[in-house]
Amino acid sequence: MFKHILLATDGSPASEHAAALAIALACKQEARLTAIYVVDPYPYLGLGVANPYGFEAYMQEAQAHAREAHASVEALCQQMTPPLAVKTLMVEDAAVVKGIVQAAKDEAADLIVIGSHGRSGLARLVLGGVANKVVAESPVPVLVTR
Repeated sequence: MFKHILLATDGSPASEHAAALAIALACKQEARLTAIYVVDPYPYLGLGVANPYGFEAYMQEAQAHAREAHASVEALCQQMTPPLAVKTLMVEDAAVVKGIVQAAKDEAADLIVIGSHGRSGLARLVLGGVANKVVAESPVPVLVTR
């Protein structure tokens, strides 16, 4: 039924559960799997004097976190029999929702799998959940996992 699954990951426990589900589904459907990590835009641009060191430190930390999240997904894929190949993407130039939705289009994914809540905590309550926004904007079905 599904040929290409896009897994949105942020390294959170909900994301880990979504990864396990996406991997199992990809194996069962013999689908390709792409794991995407979208770096939140740097929060301090336009506020006072831009600190290039602050931006560089932010991006280094975000890239390291993305590598950890992708490594976790890759490790889960290697546990499958046979191991499942996974393509990893990191998007740095878009808001999280836009990055996920655009990647689904660009990668020709026919399903997005995402955790119901991630790292955002209080911001999620104030701004609305990323998963809810992905569901609203996605051109393909979205599987939201708890």
